[in-house]
Amino acid sequence: MGEVAAADPTAVAGVISDIRTEHGIPHTVSCRALGVSESWFYKWRDRRPTGRELRRQRLADEIRQIFTESGGTYGSPKIFILLVRKGWRISVNTVAKLMAELGLVARVVRRRSGLTRPGKRPAAPDFVKRDFTAEEPDLVWTGDMTEIVTEEGKLYLATVIDLFSRRPLGYAMGDRHDADLVVAALNMAAATRGGDVRGVIFHSDRGSEYGSRKFARACRQLGATRSMGRVGSCFDCEDDQVPLRAVA
Repeated sequence: MGEVAAADPTAVAGVISDIRTEHGIPHTVSCRALGVSESWFYKWRDRRPTGRELRRQRLADEIRQIFTESGGTYGSPKIFILLVRKGWRISVNTVAKLMAELGLVARVVRRRSGLTRPGKRPAAPDFVKRDFTAEEPDLVWTGDMTEIVTEEGKLYLATVIDLFSRRPLGYAMGDRHDADLVVAALNMAAATRGGDVRGVIFHSDRGSEYGSRKFARACRQLGATRSMGRVGSCFDCEDDQVPLRAVA
């Protein structure tokens, strides 16, 4: 049996049937050309797809539709978010693998420079790839920390911004730049959105605060997926920040 049949038996059987219907070519000829036996063809032609196969096909159709509607600009992270919001229970890796099988490749955004010192813990994957745009609210949030010098000493401001509107959703201020500060800003952002933020990608730099167990646990509890850029600002761009709009 040839490699063609082993790749996707149901699809190969469908092609053979379509060739007969559309071009009048006998099954015997098509089977010989594709290196499969007629008995193999009839087995797969008459076989009913399993529930798993039907689910996979529906998922592939959904991914293809979302990718097409985005104009070919959505990668697996954004498509993953939209699928989760539609009720699919899948992982980013599953979406990425299926997109590769379908030949769907989003446009690559130019790499830019950045600044911040990384923490000691392993960084989360970079799902944003320097594409700091979002076509809907709560697709991608970014977090960052700013040092403010006052007459009484330094203060630290942690913020959370929605890349769709460029509006700050949450913030927290304190005299220590630690995990508690970034968790407080994240929780405020979640409260601003009503508490249900499952599927949001939270992108940050590789600072120790965002790489901490406490922050990772807070993201898991909210259903947010962590993402980290290269060493530097979470925005990883020349101006080291994304222009903000005032809070509505």
